[in-house]
Formats: sequence, structure tokens, C-alpha cells
Amino acid sequence: MSSSDSDDPGLTTITVKQLQTVPRPRFTQASDSDSDDEDQPLAQKILQKRKAAPILAPAKQPPSALASDSDSEDDKPLAQRSRPQPSKAVPKPLPARRASTTAAVAAIVAATSDSDSDDDVPLAQKVKAPPTKRPAQATAPKRKPAAHNDSSDSDSDVPLAKKVKSNSNTPAKKENGRVVSTPGKSTTTTSKAKITASTSKATATKTNGKVKVKAESKKSPGSDEMDEEEEGEEYKWWLEQNANDTIKWTTLAHNGVYFPPEYVPHKIPLVYDNKEIALHPEAEEIASYYAQMLETDHAKNPTFVRNFFKDFRAILNRVQPGHPITDFDKCNFTRMYDHFEKLREIKRNMSKEDKQKLKDEKDAIKSIYGFATLDGRKENLGNYNIEPPGLFRGRGDHPRTGCYKRRVRPEDITINIGPKAKVPPPPPGHRWKNVIHDNKVGWLAMWRENVNDQFKYVQFGATSSLKGQSDLKKFEKARNLKGCVDTIRRDYMAELRDKSMAIRQRATALYLIDKLALRAGNEKGEDEADTVGCCSLRYEHVTLQPPNILVFDFLGKDSVRYYNAVPVDDQVFKNIRIFKKPPKTEGEELFDRLTTTGLNNHLKSLMPGLSAKVFRTYNASHTLQEELKNTPANGTIQEKILAYNRANRRVAELCNHQRAVGKAFGTQMEKLQDRIRALKYQRQRMALQLAALDPKYKRKHPAFYTTEGGEEGEANLSPEWNLAHERDLTAKERVRIEAKFEKDNAERKARKEKPLGKADLQAKLNEAVTRKEKLLAKDKLPSVKEFPPLSERSGNLTERLASGIDKITDRIKNTLLQIEDKDENKTIALGTSKLNYNDPRITIAWSKKHGVPIEKSFTRTLRDKFKWAMDVVAK
Repeated sequence: MSSSDSDDPGLTTITVKQLQTVPRPRFTQASDSDSDDEDQPLAQKILQKRKAAPILAPAKQPPSALASDSDSEDDKPLAQRSRPQPSKAVPKPLPARRASTTAAVAAIVAATSDSDSDDDVPLAQKVKAPPTKRPAQATAPKRKPAAHNDSSDSDSDVPLAKKVKSNSNTPAKKENGRVVSTPGKSTTTTSKAKITASTSKATATKTNGKVKVKAESKKSPGSDEMDEEEEGEEYKWWLEQNANDTIKWTTLAHNGVYFPPEYVPHKIPLVYDNKEIALHPEAEEIASYYAQMLETDHAKNPTFVRNFFKDFRAILNRVQPGHPITDFDKCNFTRMYDHFEKLREIKRNMSKEDKQKLKDEKDAIKSIYGFATLDGRKENLGNYNIEPPGLFRGRGDHPRTGCYKRRVRPEDITINIGPKAKVPPPPPGHRWKNVIHDNKVGWLAMWRENVNDQFKYVQFGATSSLKGQSDLKKFEKARNLKGCVDTIRRDYMAELRDKSMAIRQRATALYLIDKLALRAGNEKGEDEADTVGCCSLRYEHVTLQPPNILVFDFLGKDSVRYYNAVPVDDQVFKNIRIFKKPPKTEGEELFDRLTTTGLNNHLKSLMPGLSAKVFRTYNASHTLQEELKNTPANGTIQEKILAYNRANRRVAELCNHQRAVGKAFGTQMEKLQDRIRALKYQRQRMALQLAALDPKYKRKHPAFYTTEGGEEGEANLSPEWNLAHERDLTAKERVRIEAKFEKDNAERKARKEKPLGKADLQAKLNEAVTRKEKLLAKDKLPSVKEFPPLSERSGNLTERLASGIDKITDRIKNTLLQIEDKDENKTIALGTSKLNYNDPRITIAWSKKHGVPIEKSFTRTLRDKFKWAMDVVAK
């Protein structure tokens, strides 16, 4: 092939695919110059001969040469050029193609012209080869811009984006709203930029559960410095697979803990035996804690009083020796109590601005201490405040209630933080007890409290990834139990008759844990609350009632009484009777050959990770799922919510989640009853209006016109209640009119208009409320004409009144369902089972199936805690 072939216009339109598939021509006579490269692929020959001259820009020739060459058609349009007649030895020229493909070929050729190292690589491999990935480095130093050198044309070290910009000597023009490239710009460079941009798109990767675009970080990966994530980016930890849960974090940074303010003495003396005694600040502090609780049930608890006075005198003996205080009954804390009551009243009457100021201060503290950076992600903490000193209250009949919780100092606290993170400084004049870097635990700070000698922790919040992973793992264990629970039940039912007493006790305890969702229970010290579980049941906690009923009566967790009379399997009843045989008496353990550790070790041998708590979680979730099948498919939203709460209540009863009836329960129920009465009253007045327009309506709904106002519920109307309610409505209407009048005058004043006078206000009041007030003063209700909620509107009044009555009737039914639901749940704590035992995916799937908004079942706190469940169910 001669060198003149490089100027053949037909070759400028060859596509990449055609270059790969074009056959090699056979020449009848090969010249010496062609014999050396006859065996080379045609594409390679073209590339080698085109390095100096780009395909899209043929070398310019002098005008004389163009004129003298009669065969040259370079200046003619492609369509007007004559098609050459090929010989048998020469292949036909390939058809013309689009300019964009030509530009792509030119870009590829130009890209290969910088180096000869890949001349032997076929063009197909060059096109298909993926871009070379740069190996990841721990730190990516910033590249310094190369110094400009006019004598060098090489720009191989310049980034592609800068190459494109450097070639744009003339700014782009806009024509008809579109950007048009200006003449003189290098077509080859532009095409190269397009090819590179299209083949080097940012790859979406999944890193730590987050789908995001790879970007070069300005910080080293090992840095533990506090750094917030990009706003709007959510870490979906549940997308991770096979995560190593033994390592909780790689990097961890936080700002330490927030200490409560120091005590400020008020210097109010304690009255002892009718004499004032000035107290040392330390003694005054503990006395003040008791004075604030003077009118509570705690101050009436003998154990609480005894423990408080013991610690109070211990402090007095240390800081104020020789004091005369020896008898609690001679102490009078009333003056201190009055002081704190005044402070409470001041706080209740704070202005809106002062309340906002306090809120801003709390938010500022939270912004510093309420978050930590976990593996580069900002996550919230569950508690960042060190517990303030005070009197320990405990739950139930705790033997140490009333003891003094001393103030926690930095010297008591161990800080856990990343090894490369900056250790938060302690308060001035103090130091931390210890600083560790343990990535196998999830807490940030730890100390030991003095009342129960237990460890307290600062940990991540319920919405954090660590807590979420723990929840998911817990519910997945319960799901795994479903696959082998039948085998486990079959085995322990067989072991109920085992000859070994230890195995028989283990099988009986496992039966009770499975069927009654009892906790396993642990041994308690003498100074701890006498709460028990299944393995620590004593002789007196279980009573036998033939033929097969067991009566359980003991204090469970948090000293909540567990009382349940339940029929059991005949063999279980027989075993309990054997376990209670003499010489056993009260105070002795029922399962004397079983420990909680031994039971859990046996369960782990049946399924990895299985424990008594997993049984409790499984039975709670299974019960909820079965009870939700009773949801009415065609019921209203309120009826479905009632069905859900009843299912959840069944779980709470199974798990013994009880609570005392709240003090405000009666007031809340009375408000709901008044709401029904108000709706009945409104419906009755509208029904009277409708009867005046359509007498037939009264015959269809006679109950609306009775004194009671309807047949729904026990909240009936009465003449006395009707008068009181109408007076209340009229008073509220007067306040509304006066407030609107003042607002209108303020707006008129702002517009520099003349304000309305008192006569205008009185006219509005006369029109709306004055006549009603005169009638009510005579204990008379306004007539129907004085109660026209819809009469002044346009449209069919009869239809709108009937529609309004139907809507009010629906509201009455929904309120009655709320009353029923609230009454059924007054002694049941539904929140505990939702928070800890019910698999949230069951509730979310139920909400989607029945069209119930998830907000009706889950509070905002639960929705934030179980984001992983909502995302999993959605997918």
C-alpha cells in the first residue's frame, strides 16, 4: 500500500467494527516496501501511518498542487465525488458513515499517538479494554500543577478536564439557546474528551451499606476526627452482609460526657425540734433532695425514709460533727419544700422567650455531647448526661430505695475512644480515671454507681447502627427458632418423664418458659429486690390446684407482681408436685438442681445463640402475628387499630407487662365522655334544623331528638349539661371575636388606616353572642334559628345537613372505640412489647396490608428506631 492511500477520503469514514472485519487485500505484485508489513493487520498499518496526521484533519497542500492534480477531489463534497472503480485485487471502499463515529475513531487514534508501547495490540482490544484503575492509597496527596513551559507541547501529565479547558481559547457561543463550539477548537481533543467522559463515569458503589459515588477523600481513612456526613446521605447498615459483629467500630471520636452543674446552696435552715439548724452545703444538698419529694409517695415509704436518714446522718457526722440531729421525726423540711415550690411556680410561669432560651441552651449542649463519629458517620447517643446526684428511688419494693446517689466525678469515669482520636479534656482541675481504646464494646464512657454497685454506660442511641444491628440480630434469632421449635418441644416433652431428676427439672422449666414466656431468672443478693424468674422460683411461689392448674404468684422484673392461674400438661403438674414434696418448705428453690447458666448452655446446644430470652421474643412475635389475623378486612381505620391494640395487649399479658392505673386516667376518660356529649349536642341541633326542612327525617332517626341525644355509649345529654356546654361555647365565641377585632385593628394601624371603634366591636358581639348570653342568663337554650352552622351557606341545605349529621355520627363511633381501647389498656403497658419483643416487620407488613398509616401503630421514636424494618418490608 502506497503512502498516497493515507489521503484517500474513503478511509476517513471507516468504523471501528469495519476496521476489525475488513479482509486483507491480495496484491498481484508486491513492492519491496510493502513486503515487510504484508502480514500485519490492516488496522495496525493504518494506525502506524496515521500517527503524524490525524484522520479528520488531512494535511493541507499548496493551491498550486491542488490545481495541478486533476484527479484530486478533496475539495468536492462527499456526495459529488466520483466512486473509484476498484480492481479485483483492491477491495471496494467502505461506505460513508456518520461524523460522530469518525470523530470517535479519530479520538482513539489520537489517544494511541502518544505512545508506541501498544502498537502491537489490535485495535479491538484497545477499544474494549477497561480504563486502568488507580490503586487505592491510604492518603492521596494533592497533585501540584506543573509549571507552564512554552517550549514543550506535551500535556500527558495534565488532567483531561484541564486539557479540554486549555483548548477552549474562544468562549462558546449561544445560538437559539444552545451552546455551539467556536471555530478553531481542536476536534480531536473534543472527541477525546467526549470518549473519556462517556467511558469514565463515576461508579456507584456500596460502601458500609451506603450507596454513593466514589470520591477522593481529603482526609486519611485512619483519621478519627469529628466529621459530619454529607447532608441527606443515610447509612443503611442493614445492607451489609456477613458483618463481623465482634468488632464494633474501626474509628471512634466523641466529645466526652456532660456533667450536671454543681450544687448551689440556698442557705435555708433545717428546723429540728423547733430550732433552726444551718447545714453544711453537702448536708444541705441531700436534705434538699428529700424536701423536694416531701409530698410524694416515696416520702411515705418507711424504707425510703430509713435509708435517706441513714445516709443524711453519715454525711452530717463527716462534715458537721457535733450536730444534734438524731431523730427523724423531729426534722421539719417544710421551709425547704416551700422554697422549691416557689421555684417550680416561677418555672411554670416563665415567658415564652425564657423557655426558648432554656431550650436553646439544651440544644447547644446536645450539639456538643449528643453525637459521636462512628467509622466516619455522625450518630446520636442515647445518654450523654452523667446522672445527677439524688435519692435512689428504684422500682417496686426495692430494699435500697432512698439511698443517696453521690455525685459522679471525672475521676470515676473511664473513656473509650479511638486510638487516633483526640481525647476529650476533663473539667479543669480533674482527670479521667482511665482512657481505653476497646473496639469490641459499643460504650463511650463507663463508671460504677455507689447504690447498687453496678456499672453505668454512655452508649449510642436507639436509632444508631449499633443498636439497630443488635435488634436485627435478636429478631433473626427468633426467626431461626421457628425452624427448630417443634423438635425442641418434642424433646422436652419426652424429657418430662426422664428418670434423672435434673433432666426432668430442666424439661419442666423449659416448658414453663416456652408456654408462659417466663424469664429465666438469676440469683439475687440480700440487699437486692426479691424478684425471681423461672429457675429461681421458690416453694411458696407456685400453688397446685387439681386437676392440672398451677397458680403463680411472685414478683417479677422491676418488682412487678406476676399472678397467673393456668392449666398445664398433666405430666408438668405431676412434676411440680414432686418438686414440692417434703422435706421442702417455704424459702427453698423449686428447681434445686437447675441453674440459669446450665439451662442456657443446654439451649445453645440445641441451636446456636438460643437462650430463654429468644424463646420469649419468639413467642411474643408469634402471638402478635396470630392475633392480627382477627383484623376486620372491611373495617374502618379505628376498628383496625383497635384490633391491633388488642393483639398487642395479648402479647403484653403473655409477657406480664403490667402497669398501675395512671393518676390522670379518670380525667382523660371524662374528657372523652364530654367530647361525645358535645358531638351529640351538635348533632341534635343540626337534626332539629333538618327536621324543620324535612319532617320525614325525624321519623327515620328518632333517637337524635331524645333528651339523651342518641343511643351511643353512656355519655348522654341532660338539660344541665346542655346549658353549661352552650355557655362555654358562647364564652369561647366572644373571646374569638374580640381577638379577631384586635388583630384587625393592628393590621389597619400598620396600613395607617383609621381603627375600628368600640361600637363596631359591640355590633359584632350583638350579632353573634349577646342574644345568646341573655337567653342563657335565663337558663334557656337558644332556638334552632340561633344555631345556624350551615344556614348561611349556598347549596342544598338539606343534603349538607344530612351529610354533616352522618360525619358527626362517625366521629362519635370512633371516640367510643378510643374509650373502649383506653379502658382495656389501663393496666397494660403496650410500649414494652413494641419496643423489645415484637418483630417490627410484622407490624409494618400488617399496616401495609390493611392500609393503616404506620403512624397509628408506631410513634416517631419507634419509626426512627426501626427504619431498617420499614426499608426491608418495602423491598
